[in-house]
Amino acid sequence: MSRTSRFSEPTRRLILALPLLVMAGAALAQARTLDAPRANGSIGERYDGYAVVRDTAQTATLKPLVDGVNTERRQVYTQRATTEKAPVDQIGRIYAAEIFKSAPAGTWFLQESGQWVKK
Repeated sequence: MSRTSRFSEPTRRLILALPLLVMAGAALAQARTLDAPRANGSIGERYDGYAVVRDTAQTATLKPLVDGVNTERRQVYTQRATTEKAPVDQIGRIYAAEIFKSAPAGTWFLQESGQWVKK
């Protein structure tokens, strides 16, 4: 005998989506911590959803920041991939598109071809 949920279908979907919304919010917050170094071109974004140090003279200073953000992003991508039953790299590419949309003008993006383009 099936049991009826006490929540409507839209409410149930929202409840199930909340963890994903929290993870997406965390990814956007991480991107904001990179705004200043992205604006001056010392950090860029890659096609796979991860940040990268562009200014090799600042690698020692910026690498810990980039590594921390990328670790958090990897966790978000992995969790989302598990939920969606999709490859992690595919999820990273989806987030990369969202990062591109929300990044301020002047942000550098590394394409899969290895070419840097400025938004």
